[in-house]
Amino acid sequence: MGEMKWYVLRTAGGKEKKAKEYLDKEIDRANLRDQVGQVLVPVKKEIVTKNGKRKTVDKLLYPGYVLIQAELSATLENIIRNNVPGMSGFLTEKRATSATQFERIPVPIREEEAQRILGNQDENIDSAAETIVDYEVGESVRITDGPFSGFNGTVDEILQDRSKMKVVVVIFGRKTQLELSFTQVTKE
Repeated sequence: MGEMKWYVLRTAGGKEKKAKEYLDKEIDRANLRDQVGQVLVPVKKEIVTKNGKRKTVDKLLYPGYVLIQAELSATLENIIRNNVPGMSGFLTEKRATSATQFERIPVPIREEEAQRILGNQDENIDSAAETIVDYEVGESVRITDGPFSGFNGTVDEILQDRSKMKVVVVIFGRKTQLELSFTQVTKE
């Protein structure tokens, strides 16, 4: 057996995960699992706060691409090129077969690139998701939770590292600054 290398596969935009599922099924169906190490859609976990709700989402690191670690054979290459919906083939390079004809052959990525991508994936699993906030300083918000529920205010400061914000509200005719979590407010 030869050495397994990492290849980059092109997919239709937004169809990376579906193409990976189809590819895994085709590999199993053709009994080629011994030629494939893993199929990977590199993602990064992020926490998005929208309308006062926090949600963890997977953000694609390389939209339109899937990685495969494989010992490439003609059968496996044919399955990838022709049997997987949403997949358009490999990142290739053109090589001359004669003076007038060229052939496109799959080119593996360098081992350092593969390790960097895999390192990002491992680091992503171990670390907390990054919080993405869709609030801005000066924006009007409505408090939806806590003792000041129902009050309207203005975002004064965003403390993204603590998942909180400072909101100025008018209580009994006086401006008061409150520190609230992202989940306690919604855009007005």
